[in-house]
Amino acid sequence: MHEKGLFTARFWGVRGSIPCPGPDTVVYGGNTSCIEIRVNGRLFVIDFGSGARLLGDWLLDNDLKKNGKISADVFITHTHWDHIMGFLMFAPIYIPKTELRITGPSPDKGTLKGIFEAQFSHNFWPVSIDELTASIEYKQIKETSLNFDGGLTVTSKSLNHPSDCLGYRFDFQGKSIALVFDHEQTSGESNDKIISFVKNADLLIHDSQYAEEEYPSHKGWGHSSMEHAVKTADEAGVKKLILFHHDPSHTDSQLEQFEKRFTGNKVEIVMAKEGMILEV
Repeated sequence: MHEKGLFTARFWGVRGSIPCPGPDTVVYGGNTSCIEIRVNGRLFVIDFGSGARLLGDWLLDNDLKKNGKISADVFITHTHWDHIMGFLMFAPIYIPKTELRITGPSPDKGTLKGIFEAQFSHNFWPVSIDELTASIEYKQIKETSLNFDGGLTVTSKSLNHPSDCLGYRFDFQGKSIALVFDHEQTSGESNDKIISFVKNADLLIHDSQYAEEEYPSHKGWGHSSMEHAVKTADEAGVKKLILFHHDPSHTDSQLEQFEKRFTGNKVEIVMAKEGMILEV
């Protein structure tokens, strides 16, 4: 297995809005949101963006061969297309030795299960929902805390986005990973709640779709600036900040220059890259 320790995060998709493959995105990657978290060997997945295709292929070659099955707890931040589009090409759903427990917020209309299964309409996809042979369970949640074996707690927090959207925090043996995307900066009590939610996290993965000078023309779109993410991390006493959910128009060279803006910041700051593995 790839994980270095008991508590790791691996990035399979780091973009927002839409996949953007091409020569200008090969360094940081062009797939949309998908993060794999391992906690003492247990597999968690955050979002099924287009990066989920790569994750699924990797699981077939590794988890399935090692364990004889694939078992994962999947946490969906919200059901906007860029965060669930990879489900259709997530190969483990087409084999019977897969067990998925998909948890996420209630969509504005319908159910979480209904949103996922609607993707298999023949208007959108040639494969029928009846051809899925994996065992898949769905659970809708709001703000809550869920306890897992081994002392792991996963806490959800409502974020500021045009649809119901949840951030997640994983706490395990005194270490923590917090994920806040998609989220737009706020002020006052709402902002204080997010700072409290991510306080003292070892790793904060935060929406940073826009540079500060780009944000005013995108206000109300439900995304944060890089500078806001850094400010949140500083105020919350986070140990390491990962700038995530890159805008599809940002090239590798732009992201590299953006990262240099924060050299010397009191919190360590890293621009998310596909394939990056971090141990907490």
